[in-house]
Amino acid sequence: MVGSLDGVDMYTQAAGRDRLELLLFRLAADQRFGIDVFKVREVIQCPRLIPVPQSHPAVLGSADTRGNTISVMDLSQLIGGPPIEGPRSKLVIVTEYRGELRGFLVDSADHIVSLDRDETLPPPADSEQGTFISAIAQVDREAVRILDIEKLLQDL
Repeated sequence: MVGSLDGVDMYTQAAGRDRLELLLFRLAADQRFGIDVFKVREVIQCPRLIPVPQSHPAVLGSADTRGNTISVMDLSQLIGGPPIEGPRSKLVIVTEYRGELRGFLVDSADHIVSLDRDETLPPPADSEQGTFISAIAQVDREAVRILDIEKLLQDL
């Protein structure tokens, strides 16, 4: 019995490495992005934000959500785009990185997709967002930029 369970564990681990689960979202009507769902804690309506003095320009403020204080950042600004208009009507993707919760303001969240890793391509070398994009994938006949949230937070 133990031997067969070891085989199941090996199969599960191998299958997990070959698949990529992404939460798809938009920063603007024409920009679709994805983030690894294993980095996402939840997606919420943008809460009331308390300004944080002397913070990075993309930090919109901090918020209390479910008893946790999180920093909320404008993801568009973080990757070099224009600020997102009307933050209170937008969504926040709450992520966990090194034990800390961080929120990223986005225009909208679509759905979760599952892809084979071999369905992704490396990002173009000359991409303006190249340092934060880990791969590009085709979903529903549309290019999806897959963000490396850890790299983004390290560079802050």
